[in-house]
Amino acid sequence: MWEDTVDINKIAEIRTRTLVYFGVGAINKIADIAAELKARGVDAVLVTAGHSAYRRTGAWDKVEAALKANNLAYFVYDKVTPNPTAEQVDEAVAEGRKINAGAVIAIGGGSPIDAGKSAAILLKNPGEDARSLYEMKFAPTAALPIVAINLTHGTGSETNRFAVVTIPEKHYKPAIAYDCIYPTWAIDDPALTAGLSTKQTRYVSIDAVNHVVEAATSKVATPYTALLAKETIRLVAKYLPAAIADGGDLKARYFLHYASMLAGVGFDNGLLHYTHALEHPLSAVEPELSHGLGLAVLLPAVVKNIYPATAEVMADILSPIVPGLKGEPGEALAAARGVEKWLASVGVAEKLVDIGVKAEDIDRLTDLAFETPGLAGLISVAPTDGTREAVRSIYADSLKQL
Repeated sequence: MWEDTVDINKIAEIRTRTLVYFGVGAINKIADIAAELKARGVDAVLVTAGHSAYRRTGAWDKVEAALKANNLAYFVYDKVTPNPTAEQVDEAVAEGRKINAGAVIAIGGGSPIDAGKSAAILLKNPGEDARSLYEMKFAPTAALPIVAINLTHGTGSETNRFAVVTIPEKHYKPAIAYDCIYPTWAIDDPALTAGLSTKQTRYVSIDAVNHVVEAATSKVATPYTALLAKETIRLVAKYLPAAIADGGDLKARYFLHYASMLAGVGFDNGLLHYTHALEHPLSAVEPELSHGLGLAVLLPAVVKNIYPATAEVMADILSPIVPGLKGEPGEALAAARGVEKWLASVGVAEKLVDIGVKAEDIDRLTDLAFETPGLAGLISVAPTDGTREAVRSIYADSLKQL
């Protein structure tokens, strides 16, 4: 295939709404970015990160050197957890205000990037906090410049306008989408993902697959989102097994990173629906649940639900992982079971019962899917009628194998 001709060490500039520096060694572009921030009048930067990955990958060594070389002050908020909380965002913002931060650099997967996007909004909008932002009490139109340094290959957050933060006391995990939080620059360096665990490798790649399945089948899907979906799924199907077998395979990491970026652009255009709307209550109630695992548990039942309404598109985009589908509505169960089989083949066979969800929990999860700010909007763009019973049936079908 054409991938064999690609020089993975060549740094490409890929322009979406974000300028993405892509390729092995792309982290070195942070020197140019820091110089540009200084030229734009920025004197201090808030850095958001998780507890250790930003250091362990070597990303921070490059970022710190670039900040010091350009005389940029900084504060590192490295308390962001998976499924970041409103409290964490507010703490980061407080530190950013102390140094009069003029930009935000987010280093990590989706959680540090989403926290950084949120902080960028709040630093530009004094008087607001994370709860007012995520309970949709105001609609921001401005944010500080954002630099997203991506350490996983699943989120897509480095190339789009979405962010997610949890409000723990309400078990809410809302999503926001504002044009002001497209990162100005992003760095996708596959070498920074070589240390991902096997589990993380699986889960983040499955996140990318979910992004495009939803984006290609929503009510606002286009030929563009279908195109991105098929290529994303093809690349994940081909390169995920290689990355599982050898985490240091940089060619595999390169194309999984590329697939993730495509998926981020895909759902920026086609939006998301059932799988993400129903996963957010799961990881809001249980913050330790990996987002990608929650999505994997739900995906087969979502495919079963939407396939009759989107059979031709689904048959095409799923062909790399479920070959032989003809695009006929009556294939829904076969398609869903095919996805289930593929997930098991990459080591993710869990169902809701395996992550501690019982039949008696389904009504509460269904309530949260409609009560959480923003999630009803996602459900409304699903290709089938997003009723309470439809949502409940997806949860019920996800309890065990189809």
